[in-house]
Amino acid sequence: MAALQQTPITFQYSSRVTAKLHPQNPLKLSFSGSSSFLKLPKLTVKITGKRRGGARMADSAAGSYAQALADVAKSNQTLESTAADLEKVEKLFSEPAVKEYFINPTISIEKKRELLDEFAGSSKLQPHVVNFLNILVDMKRIDLIKEILKDFWVVYNKLTDTEVAIVTSVVKLDSQHLAQIAKGVQRLTGAKNVRIKTVIDPSLVAGFTIRYGSSASKLIDMSVKKQLEEITAQLDLGDIQLAV
Repeated sequence: MAALQQTPITFQYSSRVTAKLHPQNPLKLSFSGSSSFLKLPKLTVKITGKRRGGARMADSAAGSYAQALADVAKSNQTLESTAADLEKVEKLFSEPAVKEYFINPTISIEKKRELLDEFAGSSKLQPHVVNFLNILVDMKRIDLIKEILKDFWVVYNKLTDTEVAIVTSVVKLDSQHLAQIAKGVQRLTGAKNVRIKTVIDPSLVAGFTIRYGSSASKLIDMSVKKQLEEITAQLDLGDIQLAV
C-alpha cells in the first residue's frame, strides 16, 4: 500500500465536568465547566503494512492503521497510555448511535470532528490519539475503527507479551478474584502480562468461564450451567417422561 502522509491538524476542544446524551438527539452532548483551547501537534501516518516492532500485521487498511498508531505510541514511549485511551475509544464506538453518526455520509466532517473534540476533552485523550481519530474522519475511514482497534490489540499484546483472558460471569467479579484469575492464566501461559476482559452472562446460573489463547480458543468452564449439563448428560434425562 502506498505511503500516506496527513497534513497537520489544528483544532480546539472544550474541557468539561459532566456530559449526557439528550433523548431526542443521542449525539448532542451537554457540557459544564470552563473552556480551553489546545493546538495539537502534527501526526504523520505512513500506511505500509510491513513488519514493525516484532509484530506482523495483515496487509489490510485496518491493520496498517493499527500498526502505524502502535509505531507512534512506541516511538514516543506512550504505549500503555495509548492503550488506555483506546479502551475509552472502544467503549465510545460500542454505542450503535455513535457508530451510525460517524459513518453517516450526510453529516459533515466538521460536525464529526466537533464531536471528537468534545469526547477528547472529556476523556483527556492524548494529542496523537485525537489526531489519529481525526485522520480517520478526514479520510472517511472511521468506519474501520472497530477493525483498527482489534488489530491494535494484536500488536499491543505481542509487543508487551500480554495474554488476553475473557472472563464471563453472572455478576461482576471483584478485583481480588480477577487478580487471582489473571495469576492463574499467567501460570498456564507463561505470559509476562495478562489483560482481563469481563462479560456478564446470566445464563451461566453461577460461577464463571475463562477463555484465553489464540482467538480465545482455550476454555476453562467453572459455571453451574456446565455442571448441570454434565449431570444431565450422565443421567441421560432426555428420555425420561415425568408423570403429571
